[in-house]
Amino acid sequence: MEIGLVVLFFAAMIAGAMNSVAGGGSLISFPALVAFGVPSVSANATNTAALWPGSLSSAFAYSKDTKLYRDLVLPLIIPSALGGLLGAFVLVITPPELFDVIVPFLVLFATLLFAFRDQFNRLFKLGGSEESVSALGRVWGFFFQLFVATYGGYFGAGIGILMLGSLSVMGLRDIHRMNGLKTILGTMINVIAFFFFAIKGLVVWQLAILMTLGAIIGGYVGARTAKRVDQRYIRAFVIAVGLFVSVWLFFK
Repeated sequence: MEIGLVVLFFAAMIAGAMNSVAGGGSLISFPALVAFGVPSVSANATNTAALWPGSLSSAFAYSKDTKLYRDLVLPLIIPSALGGLLGAFVLVITPPELFDVIVPFLVLFATLLFAFRDQFNRLFKLGGSEESVSALGRVWGFFFQLFVATYGGYFGAGIGILMLGSLSVMGLRDIHRMNGLKTILGTMINVIAFFFFAIKGLVVWQLAILMTLGAIIGGYVGARTAKRVDQRYIRAFVIAVGLFVSVWLFFK
């Protein structure tokens, strides 16, 4: 039992670090909960409860990088809140078959979108050599964020990849600033879903509190470390995580 709790703590710490850089942390923490014996729906709810404080700590670590994106926070945080609530509601009342079929393709699409973001930016004329967000980019960002948040409220594995892909096509280019904005939006999604799950009594609180401590440590350390790494390596890591998430979801 004690060994299992230690494993959950470190799984949450790794997940928090992954989410601060690229996303996909739920691929570590959610299976750990299931392996510990928590039923899948409760594991999902407990995972959400555990990881959002880690995302919040990452947001603080990235606070200086996101100052230039203040005009984008409100237009994107509104669909994040709405989608997070909708996704949590869908999880409670609907079987997962539909998401299981669609989500792997969407995560793969987002990964490819991020990998070839320069080509997409030229194709849609959403940005040049400098960062630039057009009116069309803002519309794209609102509706795609609504979808990402809905999926995030439902399960959440890969939402970081989806948001980075979407932000790239909007015209953003600095990976550290994008990560900062992503952590703010991801925190909103998870907080809204967490409150819904808590009201429904789906959270295993003892495990959630333990994993929260690990996620906070991992989220802050991951964000601080990522800012010292060359952006090319971070981008390569994002793409690698996205491909891994896609394969995992396909087989799942």
